Amino acid sequence: MDVILLERVAKLGQMGEVVKVKDGYARNFLLPQGKALRANASNIAKFESDKAQLEARNLETRKEAEALGAKLDGQVFIVIRSASDGGSLYGSVTPRDAAEAATEAGFTVDRKQVVLTGPIKDLGLHSVSVVLHPEVTVSISLNVARSTEEAELQASGKSIQELAAEEEAAADFEIQELFDDIGGAASEDDEA
Repeated sequence: MDVILLERVAKLGQMGEVVKVKDGYARNFLLPQGKALRANASNIAKFESDKAQLEARNLETRKEAEALGAKLDGQVFIVIRSASDGGSLYGSVTPRDAAEAATEAGFTVDRKQVVLTGPIKDLGLHSVSVVLHPEVTVSISLNVARSTEEAELQASGKSIQELAAEEEAAADFEIQELFDDIGGAASEDDEA
């Protein structure tokens, strides 16, 4: 099916282009979302008459998105989740969780705007893209932790696995010292 794009659509084209797409994509996504019109003579004429208004509206929404993007870009949001000792989450962090974290911090972000490159299934800092406008994409970081104290440690640059290894090494050292003390006391008893 041939459609006229009413706005820029990623991996498809710019506003005003006539592109050929699969029928289901047009019927189920582009047309209901108001991102395109069927390419026929009456719709092409309608688009040409409304082109100036569409471009003005697009420019206005892009400026708003750029203003929000300037504030949002590079922000770090803390997401608290339960996880195993190894750092694996029980479940995963979804776009909805990222949107809620940003909204709690005072930004207006919808879950449909959040783009994850892959599932977030472990503790740590994760980079996430937010598409505010078809032409404006910013990057935020999600600090996934079990508690706010753990999130602060992760923000300082330490991973949960490093902390666990340090604690285990300290515990092993204490146990070794304890056995050395016991061994030293036993050898003193033998000498006496």
